Amino acid sequence: MTDLSFLTVRGTDLVDDAGRVVRLAGVGLGGWMNMENFITGYPGNEQNLRRILLDRMGRDAYDAFFDAFLTDFFDEDDAAHLAAIGINSVRIPFNYRHFEDDARPFELREEGFARLDRVVTLLGRHGIYSVLDLHALPGRQNQHWHSDNPTHLAEFWNHPHFQDRVVHLWEALAERFKDRPEVAGYNPINEPADPTGERLPPFYDRLERAIRAIDPRHILFLDGNKYSTDFSVFDGRAEPLPNTVYTAHDYALPGITSATEYPGTTRGEYFDRDAVERTFLRRTEYMRRTGTPIWIGEFGPVYPPDRSQDAWRLQLLRDQLEIYREHGASWALWTYKDIGLQGLVHAAPDSAYVELIRPELEQKQRLGVDSWGGSDAGVRDVLDPIDALFDREFPEYAPWPWGRTPHIAVLVRHILLAEPLAERFGDRFAGVSVERARELAASFRFDRCVERVGLTEVLRDHLAGGR
Repeated sequence: MTDLSFLTVRGTDLVDDAGRVVRLAGVGLGGWMNMENFITGYPGNEQNLRRILLDRMGRDAYDAFFDAFLTDFFDEDDAAHLAAIGINSVRIPFNYRHFEDDARPFELREEGFARLDRVVTLLGRHGIYSVLDLHALPGRQNQHWHSDNPTHLAEFWNHPHFQDRVVHLWEALAERFKDRPEVAGYNPINEPADPTGERLPPFYDRLERAIRAIDPRHILFLDGNKYSTDFSVFDGRAEPLPNTVYTAHDYALPGITSATEYPGTTRGEYFDRDAVERTFLRRTEYMRRTGTPIWIGEFGPVYPPDRSQDAWRLQLLRDQLEIYREHGASWALWTYKDIGLQGLVHAAPDSAYVELIRPELEQKQRLGVDSWGGSDAGVRDVLDPIDALFDREFPEYAPWPWGRTPHIAVLVRHILLAEPLAERFGDRFAGVSVERARELAASFRFDRCVERVGLTEVLRDHLAGGR
């Protein structure tokens, strides 16, 4: 049972059934029902990882590992820890593959719903709202690994078949959770990236009609285009959709690059609190212009192994939290748990899982295979000649969404180098027994994880009203 009430949109606020304003202060549960390479350590995309692990481990050990992982990664102790910090919401990313197999489209599997229901229920018992976030769509809605994309193409926008399957899945999710007040609402597409900008708004209209034919009560949390940074695609509509929050992602550049100081200059631009606020105001202009609530669906620095940078990165986080408070914004920090780059808690460095994959972690870092938190310093001897070639032959080439340099990084580092490294990663699991598989997964259990105390203290202080 839960004492939480349904939330709804009233002007610029979220309110409960009694009309009280609610600010969502939360985290994302990245890496659980949608795995990501930097969160759990593998190279490339999740589906390829799973294919390789099944081949190396065999069905029994593979099933044992993932059955244990999907419980151990988030359980009762995790929910209690978040509640003790003062967190009141969790954005729950999930991959469509938990609910449907590509070989049997439109045949939905109960185990995916049950898995999601378990965490929604235990969060509700601790007074924490859930936001259901479809993070990886069939056909892939954006060009990167977090949509479980093995390529650099977002084919979701080109095929009605993929779009029909997403509508079908959300109709089933709405039917399952329509009477659950502990669900704050539905985040139907994480970081869409429609290159034309013409297909996203009508698809949102279609989703809104389909969901609300079944569930007229829950809030919709709609990401902007271009990875939830561009809301100009909605300017053509007369007014925002009802009972809807348009959600921005607000990663501050110094916190997610190889910057060495804050305040300071990153990639030729000076960043201090005022600059961070200007970026926030630019990214939330649509919400403020239309008088709708502000929810920052993702933000937060990464914390490289060099602990000497923690102080200024935590100060950047404090500045962002203060800015959100001053502007009445709700937020969800990315991310709750990982192997040590960004999470509030992380698997211990000497855990069975991290020790097993350490050689591949070191090689990933050396080759810059991870887009998030990775560096190209170790592969400049490969990239420099490619850059020189493009300077000479294709100087005007600037592919959508981020231009030439990130495009080359995706193709060379995050796909070409990730593919053979994923095979090597999988070899570490060859011959693993069922018992050993469960022990590896248990490395992510809360009582075996390490708390990033400085980060927790910043959140606890902020949520208690401190500065």
